[in-house]
Amino acid sequence: MRKENTAVWALGLMSGTSLDGIDAALIKTDGETVEAFGESHTTAYDDGFRTQLREAVYGRGDLLKMEHGLTIRHIDAVKKLLKQANIAAKDVHVVGFHGQTVAHRPAERMTWQIGDGALLAEKTGIDVVCDFRRRDVAAGGQGAPLVPLFHAALAKTMELPVVMVNIGGSANVTWIGRSESASDTLLDLDILAFDTGPGNVLLNEWALKHTGRDCDVNGKLAAAGKVDKALLDTLLGDPYFKLVPPKSLDRNHFSIEALDGLSAQDGAATLTEFTAATIGLAAEHFPTPAKQCIVCGGGGHNPELMKALAKHFPRVTMADKIGWQSDAMEAQAFAFLAVRSLKGLALSVPTTTGAARAVTGGAHYKS
Repeated sequence: MRKENTAVWALGLMSGTSLDGIDAALIKTDGETVEAFGESHTTAYDDGFRTQLREAVYGRGDLLKMEHGLTIRHIDAVKKLLKQANIAAKDVHVVGFHGQTVAHRPAERMTWQIGDGALLAEKTGIDVVCDFRRRDVAAGGQGAPLVPLFHAALAKTMELPVVMVNIGGSANVTWIGRSESASDTLLDLDILAFDTGPGNVLLNEWALKHTGRDCDVNGKLAAAGKVDKALLDTLLGDPYFKLVPPKSLDRNHFSIEALDGLSAQDGAATLTEFTAATIGLAAEHFPTPAKQCIVCGGGGHNPELMKALAKHFPRVTMADKIGWQSDAMEAQAFAFLAVRSLKGLALSVPTTTGAARAVTGGAHYKS
């Protein structure tokens, strides 16, 4: 019997720990496969809002006020993308709204993303799914990472195993292998996922402190410096790296204070190698070595970071080179998860977050 095509257009929104702006993306999906990639765009936060948001994330600002401002900017991002894609709101089935993580302490059974899903639904005229992480944490999971099932949907027809590395503010990996019982259902794949450590967040803060720019543009700062090996060893001695996955991190677990005294260049070089080395350490937990490492997220645009990563994995490839949209993938993932949420399908499994079982989640606001 021919399977009925239930794919719908969904719009995903992501504001990550790097605090640089809002990624918005459209995909057509049935929650198991991706039928088509649509338009995407990034709306950068203005400097004033970014500063206020950073203060709020560190507990020094008015979170209620920031939630409203954040949501208004997400409403604008949705409208901008609909106009860019020449698609009406009525033709979009759902918006997956991640919001902004302001605290993530799963060991205390707590994770918090700000963002007003009700207001977003009201002002866009599209159903909204948000608050993706809390149900997983309630079921004993880490609440992160949540992109692995989307990664699996993209990679399941490839030669497996592969590892997908997402380098945003934090970095996480998804190892995907084919089990003996593999079928068209994502949950029949072997999937292991966890946060590896900092992605761009420390390097961005270091660059902002020393150059006034909120990132190390093209890795030039790191390229001009030398790695402080003693300090790198100290950073790598953090107990987190010895934990058995699944595991996840709060963005505030690490800070740049440990690098005080280094030059701007040497600090950037050390942090770049730190990110690459912690991603490399992830391979110790893979059931079998990955045949390919596919990189997505903003960190993939840093040539020094990609060069450092190539020392740890064979065949390191940017997602764009195999036809995917690297910068849009997290936003696409939350569009995908929103569709799964509406269908009551799992957003996470024990080997991705440590939850006791496959867990659905998300709060639904009808437009």
